[in-house]
Amino acid sequence: MNIRMAELKDLEALVEIYNQSIAAGQITADLTPFTTVDRMEWFEGHSPDKYPILVTEKEKNIVGYLTISEYRSGRNALRHTAEVSYFIHFEYHRQGIASSLLSHAIDICPTLKIKTLFAILLDGNQGSVHLLKKFGFEKWGHLPRVAEFDGVEVGHLYYGLRINNEI
Repeated sequence: MNIRMAELKDLEALVEIYNQSIAAGQITADLTPFTTVDRMEWFEGHSPDKYPILVTEKEKNIVGYLTISEYRSGRNALRHTAEVSYFIHFEYHRQGIASSLLSHAIDICPTLKIKTLFAILLDGNQGSVHLLKKFGFEKWGHLPRVAEFDGVEVGHLYYGLRINNEI
């Protein structure tokens, strides 16, 4: 397995992986699949030096990715806080890919000048809750019944981690 910064040539694979999560339901709040054109602005909004997209390659295939994203753009007091999201190709679940990506992301936070990292997930995503807790994330909040899937309302969980670094 190789973890590296995403390149534009990876966008198609990233979209495919994300669309798997949309199709599965209640993994992401998006309901409609994306095209690579749809995701171009999103991709370009992630810079390797501050808000990277990390990919995991296995046998030259992208099998998962993680994004570190800006939180509340333009609000400078929040410049050291970022959101982390990760998605793994369904054929590669339970192989340590998300753990490797999250570990790598935490390790590079000091270089990115990130002091606080948090994840937002939907109720019921116990796999992600377990993974985040494994890395020291704690439950910081819950927004009940804010997302709806075919008449079923679910909440958003917020898990956060304070990064031990001096900026």
